[in-house]
Amino acid sequence: MLSRLRSDSVRAKLVAMALATTFAALVTTSVSMLVYDLTTFQQNWVDDLTTQAEIVATVSAPAVGFNDHAAARQNLALLRVRPQIQQGAIYDAGGAVFANYAQAGADVPPLPARPGRPGHAIEGGRMVVYHPIVENGERVGTVYLSARYRLLDRLASYATILGVVTLASLLLAALVANRLQQAITRPLRAITDVARAVVQRRDFSLRVKYEDDARSGGNGGPGQRAHGGEIGTLVDAFNDMLAEIGRRASALQEANLTLEREMAVRQGAERALLLADRRKDEFLATLAHELRNPLAPIRTGLDIMRLNGGDPGASLRARGVMERQLKQMVRLVDDLLDVSRINTGKLTIRRESLELQAVVANALEIARPYIDAQGHELTVELPAPPVHVLGDATRLAQVLSNLLNNAARYTPHGGHIGLWAGVGDDGRLRIRVTDDGIGISPAMLGEIFEMFVQADASLERTTQGLGVGLSLARRLVELHEGTLEAASDGPGKGSTFTVTLPVLSQVPNAAPRASLGHGGDRVYRILLVDDNEDFVNAIGGLLRTMGHTVHVCHDGPQGLADAEGFAPDFAFLDIGLPGLNGYDLARALRAIPSLARTVLVAVTGWGQQKDRDLAFEAGFEAHLVKPVSVEQILAILAGHREGVAVADRG
Repeated sequence: MLSRLRSDSVRAKLVAMALATTFAALVTTSVSMLVYDLTTFQQNWVDDLTTQAEIVATVSAPAVGFNDHAAARQNLALLRVRPQIQQGAIYDAGGAVFANYAQAGADVPPLPARPGRPGHAIEGGRMVVYHPIVENGERVGTVYLSARYRLLDRLASYATILGVVTLASLLLAALVANRLQQAITRPLRAITDVARAVVQRRDFSLRVKYEDDARSGGNGGPGQRAHGGEIGTLVDAFNDMLAEIGRRASALQEANLTLEREMAVRQGAERALLLADRRKDEFLATLAHELRNPLAPIRTGLDIMRLNGGDPGASLRARGVMERQLKQMVRLVDDLLDVSRINTGKLTIRRESLELQAVVANALEIARPYIDAQGHELTVELPAPPVHVLGDATRLAQVLSNLLNNAARYTPHGGHIGLWAGVGDDGRLRIRVTDDGIGISPAMLGEIFEMFVQADASLERTTQGLGVGLSLARRLVELHEGTLEAASDGPGKGSTFTVTLPVLSQVPNAAPRASLGHGGDRVYRILLVDDNEDFVNAIGGLLRTMGHTVHVCHDGPQGLADAEGFAPDFAFLDIGLPGLNGYDLARALRAIPSLARTVLVAVTGWGQQKDRDLAFEAGFEAHLVKPVSVEQILAILAGHREGVAVADRG
């Protein structure tokens, strides 16, 4: 019978529930009876052994009092009629053994050297009793009895009886439960069969046929009601549910199709948001990395000018380095202006004819301070004839400096770094940066160019960085229609990064470099209003050396108060001024008749198109984005001198 029950069927579960309930009740009853029996068994042993000890103490009190050892031994010998008691002894008032008894052939332990406290105890499967011997109100000795305590034998026999009773009860309960559960499981099985058929065939016209045991011959058809108590109500409810589902099936299908379309649109929007967020994070990390690199040569140039102020040649060279790096930082800041371009993850480049040696020199200016600080030996091998490529000098220098810095960062102190360049048989330029550093594992070679991935990601690493340099370098190389690849023989064996670029076959004539002028021989009255005192004072001092009359203000109200009396030809105004912003200051200056011919120039860190539009609406004629170079200011002065319309110079 039990073999026909499926473990996952309601029938089997009902039988299992009945058996589990019966088993729990039997176990509870059996354990209670067993605990009660063992407690009673132990108490009977204690009472019996205590009574025997009292009898021995009573009859032996005179013998102890008169120091009659023979009488005491005879009293103990009477214990042989109780075979459970295997050992006994009488101690005098001083605790010494007065008389003792041991059952013949019994394996008994040695007598205690001194009697214990009155009462009973269980020791190693034996029960012992100590009882005082009292005569005339005075304790004259102690009786010691030791008997076999067969608790385990009692437990085993009683547990066997309970086990047999429990098994028989469970078998009987299983037979009764199997018989009773059929009235419940038959309709449930019918419901299950119909539900399975509906799921498989999607036919909601099926109905459950249920025969109530109390109504013989009552077969419920598709349109009949069962009326069989709770089970019949369940069957009727299931049939009604199928009918309702059938009526709404088509409507639900149409709703599902509409929901799927809406979900597809929503998922597409979510993917777009996630992509935009990821690209934003990538951009911020890339920007931080790019802005950091030019700071080292600028700081070095400042140190050279400070320490070698008396050496014009050293100061001139340092100034050249600082100018190139400042231009690079300005270029990077300019990338912030095109927000839509940055959000799409695109970095454009400005293509011009470049000489390889100049690009390498710029990269070395950026990377050499860090390489020297790490104590590395740098070897550079370039082709003798000039090699020209079409690309962005700043970006290509950024690529090579990133690779050199990366090699220095992951090479132990005092290592060797090499930079080699040459044109291959295929006419393409190859630039290799090699090191003998920590190397790259084979598993990392495919991931090393991903954003935020670093070759050494352990907590104990001594290197620093955001893990964006190599990813940035590869993107910039690809924008130059080139490739960047990494190779390594494994951890601890160094690495090689190879940049491949197309070579420019025809080199255009270089345009003559414009020299820095002073805006002609004419001098102007110039008003500078900016709350950055270092910047405005430096520009003002430079313009004064060129012969111009310069007045400097550091907030909006002061600039407005001094402008009419100073009557400037040019007014360079910051937008974020304290007290009165640059837009309102420009409108106020335009309202002064004597300043109608003053050229207003906005100087600000905001450079988007809407910022330029706001500046022109406020009355500005030009818009400069910080950092502003003296060449930009002189170009505006020269344009005014030559009668050229002032243009937007963002």
